[in-house]
Amino acid sequence: MNKLELKSFLDEKVALYNRPNFIESDPIQIPHRYTLKEDIEIAGFLSATIAWGNRKMIIQNSNKMMDLLGNSPFDFIQNHEKHHLEKLEKFVHRTFNGHDFIYFIKSLQNIYSNHGGMEAIFNKYQEPDSLQNAISEFKKIFFELDHSVRTEKHVSDPSKNSSSKRINMWLRWNCRQDTNGVDLGIWKNISPSKLSCPLDVHSGNVARKLGLLTRTQNDGKALAELDANLRILDPEDPVKYDFALFGLGVFEKF
Repeated sequence: MNKLELKSFLDEKVALYNRPNFIESDPIQIPHRYTLKEDIEIAGFLSATIAWGNRKMIIQNSNKMMDLLGNSPFDFIQNHEKHHLEKLEKFVHRTFNGHDFIYFIKSLQNIYSNHGGMEAIFNKYQEPDSLQNAISEFKKIFFELDHSVRTEKHVSDPSKNSSSKRINMWLRWNCRQDTNGVDLGIWKNISPSKLSCPLDVHSGNVARKLGLLTRTQNDGKALAELDANLRILDPEDPVKYDFALFGLGVFEKF
């Protein structure tokens, strides 16, 4: 396929998958339960953090997280007392455990109380064409409290050549102004043109078959290559093609 044919093919797949029924089988359904901006971004952040493995289990455990926070995550983060955290200790999703969960709550309280919230951090550190440095700065702030070193692995860092799949997915949810109602678009001051595609096994394999990616590893360098090619296809909304790459890989076994 030439570039025009490729764009037409992928645009058709975006139209197929970027529609409300996508929400039913995706972790994005968790933040969709809320109307308060802070609840949406917190529910999304926590759900995206554990978004690896079986999708049904991801959704099940994300719902469990929300239940443990009284289904009011922002209120819990801002107003919890020390004894309220005890019920989080038994939470487990793969390698993310209750101690990690408790630190996340403490860190988010610090971020909302002392840094103006998560959106403010990304607004401050966004660059003209990328949010990857902002992710690195966010991680520094996120772990500025006393913490176990093992918890750091649950927030990725592009400066360490990570593709930061889960956090880029969460940023897509927050920043992409989606006319079809899938992505939430609650952050209005970050252009979708700066977003990076959530790169995983499925999207990476499809991208290679379509000639959008040559690097064999799904790392930060591969993300930069994929981003550059997707920006050629649509410089204003490059990550809409995540729906096409993901749908082709997961649903069509392309």
